[in-house]
Amino acid sequence: MTAPVVEPAPRERGWRGVVGGLALLLLLPAMPPFSVVLPVAETALVLVPALAACALAGWKAGGRLFLAVLWVAFAAWVIVAGPARSDYALLARGWGVLVAVAFAAWALIWPDRPFLPRALATLGMAFLVGGMTSFAVPGGPARVKQVFASEALRRADAFDADWQARLVTKDWQDFRATNAESAAWFEKTLEEQRGMVRRTAEQSPAVFPALLALETLAALGLAWALYHRVGRARIGAPLARLREFRFNDQFIWGLVSGLVLLVVPGLAPLRGAGFNLLLFFGALYGLRGAGVTLFFLAPGRVMMVVLVSLSVLFAGTAGVIFVGLGLGDTWLDWRRRARPST
Repeated sequence: MTAPVVEPAPRERGWRGVVGGLALLLLLPAMPPFSVVLPVAETALVLVPALAACALAGWKAGGRLFLAVLWVAFAAWVIVAGPARSDYALLARGWGVLVAVAFAAWALIWPDRPFLPRALATLGMAFLVGGMTSFAVPGGPARVKQVFASEALRRADAFDADWQARLVTKDWQDFRATNAESAAWFEKTLEEQRGMVRRTAEQSPAVFPALLALETLAALGLAWALYHRVGRARIGAPLARLREFRFNDQFIWGLVSGLVLLVVPGLAPLRGAGFNLLLFFGALYGLRGAGVTLFFLAPGRVMMVVLVSLSVLFAGTAGVIFVGLGLGDTWLDWRRRARPST
């Protein structure tokens, strides 16, 4: 008797969201203030090794060896290509490799678990190993923080120098001579933006662990979605739509821990950890609240563009609303209540 033939799992359908996410992940690091907020500006250093980890897990699950070898070779080229003389470049490349190894390890340990638990476990392992390794570096963890702080200020200086050079070109001088009012308004707006970029560069190092975790989580999610569109071997369930996004309600203790570290006077030395916990878990609850909003509004394409535009224009207000909705969903589970009874 011959063994039954197992049909390969079909590829994921729909490239619009994935392509949009890929464009954002690659373009945002070049746009202020994200250029000084994101710890790793070269997001390919995290994305491509994560894709290689997915391909290796897919090969272990019965996928094609060629695809795994191809992505591993591409990831190795991305890691070693380009100048790596600065401390920041070495740290960014090391982080990409560390995340990929941890992600592949959890894929082998938890082959049937969904994406989010694996990604969070990956972050935990990467921060644990990275933190322990940082003590072997001269200056310890403080030196790592200083490297990212210096890199943020370098990017702010580069943004400032770039615009200073543009404002003294002949083309700009000609435009200013014929459109004085418009030029004055633009220069005033640019000056405000330069100040915002500078302030952001000075403040972002305080929460760079949370920013690094969020950036890495986004890269892992995109790598997961991309792999399931090019590979035939499943390594887990497909990512749900944002309107269905939810997670374990016990995550509320992450926010509670952050608040405790901030408000209890005796824990003042740990206040930085409190800010990072609030930012990371607040972002997760904000995504959950956005999912609740999309679930009830069920917007079409045009309305989706309008909602995204309003969220960007009023980011602070939208963020507070989404976090509030996400927290409320922890206890009320609005989306389950909205389903008709059978």
